[in-house]
Amino acid sequence: MASAKSSRSRSSHSAASAKGNAKDAGAKLEENLNVFKADKFDADAYVQSKCHSLGEKEIRQLCSYLVDLKRASAEEMRRSVYANYTAFIRTSKEISDLEGELSSMRNLLSTQATLIHNLSEGVNIDSLSHAIPDGSPTSLPNDEVRELSDIEKWSTEFPDFLDVLLAERRTDEALASLDEGERIVAEAKDKKTLAPAILQSLHTAIIEHRQKLSDQLAEAACQPSTRGAELRAAISALKKLGDGPRAHSLLLNAHYQRYQYNMQSLRPSSTSYGGAYTAALSQLVFSAIAQAASDSLSIFGQETAYTSELVMWATKQTESFALLVKRHALSSSAAAGGLRSAAECVQIALGHCSLLEARGLSLCPVLLKHFRPSVEQALDANLKRIEESTAALAAADDWELTYPPTSIHLSGRTNTAMGGISHQHKLSSSAHRFNAMVQDYFEDVAPLLSLQLGSKTLDGLFHVFNSYVSMLIKALPGSMEEEANFEGSGNKIVRMAETEAQQMALLANASLLADELLPRAAMKLSPLNPVNYRDDTRRRPMDRQTRNPEQREWKRRLVGSVDRLKDSFCRQHALDLIFTEEGDSYLTANMYINVDGNVDEIEWFPSPIFQELYAKLNRIAGLAADMFVGRERFATLLLMRLTETVILWLSEDHTFWDDIEEGPRVLGPLGLQQFYLDMKFVMCFASQGRYLSRNLHRVINDIISKAMAAFAATGMDPYSALPEDDWFNEICQDAIERLSGRGKSANGERDPNSPTASVSAQSISSIRSHGSS
Repeated sequence: MASAKSSRSRSSHSAASAKGNAKDAGAKLEENLNVFKADKFDADAYVQSKCHSLGEKEIRQLCSYLVDLKRASAEEMRRSVYANYTAFIRTSKEISDLEGELSSMRNLLSTQATLIHNLSEGVNIDSLSHAIPDGSPTSLPNDEVRELSDIEKWSTEFPDFLDVLLAERRTDEALASLDEGERIVAEAKDKKTLAPAILQSLHTAIIEHRQKLSDQLAEAACQPSTRGAELRAAISALKKLGDGPRAHSLLLNAHYQRYQYNMQSLRPSSTSYGGAYTAALSQLVFSAIAQAASDSLSIFGQETAYTSELVMWATKQTESFALLVKRHALSSSAAAGGLRSAAECVQIALGHCSLLEARGLSLCPVLLKHFRPSVEQALDANLKRIEESTAALAAADDWELTYPPTSIHLSGRTNTAMGGISHQHKLSSSAHRFNAMVQDYFEDVAPLLSLQLGSKTLDGLFHVFNSYVSMLIKALPGSMEEEANFEGSGNKIVRMAETEAQQMALLANASLLADELLPRAAMKLSPLNPVNYRDDTRRRPMDRQTRNPEQREWKRRLVGSVDRLKDSFCRQHALDLIFTEEGDSYLTANMYINVDGNVDEIEWFPSPIFQELYAKLNRIAGLAADMFVGRERFATLLLMRLTETVILWLSEDHTFWDDIEEGPRVLGPLGLQQFYLDMKFVMCFASQGRYLSRNLHRVINDIISKAMAAFAATGMDPYSALPEDDWFNEICQDAIERLSGRGKSANGERDPNSPTASVSAQSISSIRSHGSS
């Protein structure tokens, strides 16, 4: 029915989050549609202007834009219909009521006219009888009195006949007789076969008996014992009498009274099962609505006034049902965080309600509007439970990566939720618990997609994950004050990750959850895009699986949260590398300024701090090879980030550069050579490890240029003080081999016949002569 379709259109925009942007979206849509509103709009010319110079990719983008515009236009039309639908239904109801009142007024006026006519006729007859004497020649003898005609006899007997039909409840015959009486009255009025007094008396009798029959039918329709065919017959007869609005209201009220009577046996209690109560109640309510809709359609058809009243009545009953379910089943489950129980109640109610769509009634949006707050409460309670449970485990987590516990392996629900892949990934105990709870959470949320809770679910879970990452950051030594203000971290106690392996485990937890496990679980919110749960470590299919733009953005946010942990990890290790426990820096300008004063003792080798950086990166790379199997890119980015952190600190250390550029002692040739060697060493091992980023390469070159500029400011040529790059590359390669234990002179003694040694000696001699000159 038309109004039901309007109801569906109206209900499709029930999401509360869209109200705030409705005005802006409408203005933007109006602006986009202006080009199509022109009187001289030429569709072919418009397409040619857009597609003439476009390639296939641009044409696809244009098609996508037009589809979005079409969808937005349809949405705008639905909003417009929804905005005016209530007024339309109210006006239709008022018109129906007015028609009924006009019908009653017509009957009343007709009765009054008949009464006045009868009174006037009686006065005339009485005055005439007094005016004519008995012996008047106009008087007729008794034997000449005219006998009554057949129609006059019928009109005299007809009211009594109607009384009999009404008394015997012979409704169909009474309807037929009333119709026949009206037909005879009309013919007699045209042919003047009945005196006006008799004609008016007959008309009054028909009206009175029609009203009596209408009241009799209405009384029968109100009786609880009147059901099924008997009820439909009474309503149909009442409609035939011309009292359609009253008949339709009585029909709806009869179905309401019936299901209210049946509900008396349904008594919810605090111990009753919410799903069972919801199922029994929805069976009663929606069966009554379905039967009322069927009866209304069969008797009244598709008349707008009646379909509108039916929609309003059905909506009211659905709202009452939703309030009962919330009071007796849904609210208690939601308050206790029983998401699965709440989801079951919602599913049962929506399942029964959706059956009405075949009858033209789309009432599911009404339920969703009332159920959504309770379900959101259950979602929040579950997320809070996940956060608190994970925090409790993080306080005792030893940060050792293990396979899932046996309880998770044997949990059919968890195993199914995780797609049978959980046993292939190693996490610490708190991360295993977090993952298992999230998988169950998505299992419970997936049936509630019709409530349009996808965005809220993803957003809430992101905040929980972000809180977990904050706890992992607090587990890094020295990060307590730094993370004190992070949202969700609070005052939770977290066990410290003391060793590098434990600290790497923190990264393994966060990266595996954000990159694979959580996005794969979130795919349950996209039933139209089934997930291939194969775990192929050689190929990461998650980006291709996560095709939903909202979920791609959500995954980007997860990865951004992991970057916080990665930054804290790199910053902490860089500080450990650069500073002593007392806070003194290992990386000072004196490292290079003092080199020229110790020429006799010099041996060209990278500075100790950069040797330690290389050793640390090697240790981290070894740990990453075991912990990030199949995710080598993450390990590479981690090494890149740590190296950049150290070099950027050097680049931005004002104290270091102030001493180099403006200190009391200038940077000498050997100091410049040592500095250049250190930077080349970093570039060399980063390049071999494949984590030499463009940014790192640029920053190192800028640092070298800055040091050479400081040296040139002393009046010396930096290029004449530096050997060829082959010399530096040879030393760097030799250093890498010796530090990694692969060099021929691993005992620390340089081969005097090596090219490096000879070049080194020549370099020192050249520098001495340059300095003396």
